Amino acid sequence: MLSSTDPIVYQGQFGNFTILESDRREVIFYRGGLMLAAVCFAISTGLVLWQGNNFTSLHWVSGLYSIFCVGLGVSLWMIHIYLKPLHQALQVFWLVGVVASIAIAHNSPEPFALTVYTYPLTILGVGFVFAALTGIFFKEAVCFNRLEAKVLTPLVPLLLLGHLLNWLSPEVERGLLVSWAILFGVFAFRKVIQPIPPDIGDKSVFDYLKSGAQKQSV
Repeated sequence: MLSSTDPIVYQGQFGNFTILESDRREVIFYRGGLMLAAVCFAISTGLVLWQGNNFTSLHWVSGLYSIFCVGLGVSLWMIHIYLKPLHQALQVFWLVGVVASIAIAHNSPEPFALTVYTYPLTILGVGFVFAALTGIFFKEAVCFNRLEAKVLTPLVPLLLLGHLLNWLSPEVERGLLVSWAILFGVFAFRKVIQPIPPDIGDKSVFDYLKSGAQKQSV
């Protein structure tokens, strides 16, 4: 019989594997980053909707957006995705969006949130951050069939593109923003209470893909 300290052996598609403590830590950091991002987004949404004319509140939103980006970056670093090019693409999207956000914030005398709202073309840069977030929602929708992730996957680009192209009325934008904040919170909370092994995935697949890539490079 196995003792409480013996690792559990799982049967994968390409062989057996065990889950290490380092694997569990990565999942915890992944989920922690998502929760941090979700909380920052929810607070920012409340400040924008109820104190949007207050410059002090808008400066708080700018700070919260920075923390949001940090949390999302941690999640993108720790997330387990079988296809490495897709994983790297999401990380590049995040980096491009962060660099664009820094440039916009540095070159505008107004609060960052107000600049993005007033000049929709800034979404062409900042939007890469949210494209990376949408990639996480899509991955979770496919892997775990999560309803909130399925809704968020089209909702996020709809709101951003709608504002960029002036398709949406302010009322609709507010409704979509609130829906985003609520569903993101539900998504992050459900990730926290989800068992850890499913987020680690089938490690035999990672090993198989890694060995295949190494053979091709030889």
